[in-house]
Amino acid sequence: MTKTLYAEFTVKPGSEVRVAEMMLELTRHVRREPGNELFLPCTREENPREYFVFEVYRDEAAFQEHIGADYGARFNEELARHIEGDASELTWLLPLE
Repeated sequence: MTKTLYAEFTVKPGSEVRVAEMMLELTRHVRREPGNELFLPCTREENPREYFVFEVYRDEAAFQEHIGADYGARFNEELARHIEGDASELTWLLPLE
């Protein structure tokens, strides 16, 4: 079964450019992961400091490989300094297929 989730976070004022750069770099890495089926980072139209990242992985093993990647750890470590709150808020989804 696929692992499907979305992550949400709000960027602190003044960190918008750096977080956008970080997100583009992370996206390039994640989309090359063999088990990644979709990685779609977005900002909200009404507030571009609010991010919504939709993610789909082939299965649990693919997701575990994703979260174990060193580039993801570096991203999350730096992101924590640029967002409101402690971390991204994750919401897990179950596809109806």
